[in-house]
Amino acid sequence: MAAAGADQDTLGYEQARDELVEVVRRLEAGGSTLEESLALWERGEELARVCRRWLEGARARLDAALAEEGDGAAAGDEDEPGE
Repeated sequence: MAAAGADQDTLGYEQARDELVEVVRRLEAGGSTLEESLALWERGEELARVCRRWLEGARARLDAALAEEGDGAAAGDEDEPGE
């Protein structure tokens, strides 16, 4: 299994999500040994962290863009004539 730090640097959101879906499917299907199930669960936790970091990054970018847009709109209002 790859290290979580390496996953964050190399896995895109969609890749991590798709692998996480596969891990969940395998766990739900059963038939794995205890050791295999634990390894799958640990991998799922790593993948969930990668997805969460991507989503948090996307949220921060959206918030920054919206704040910038709001700042530009407020500055634009001050330039308009009030007649």
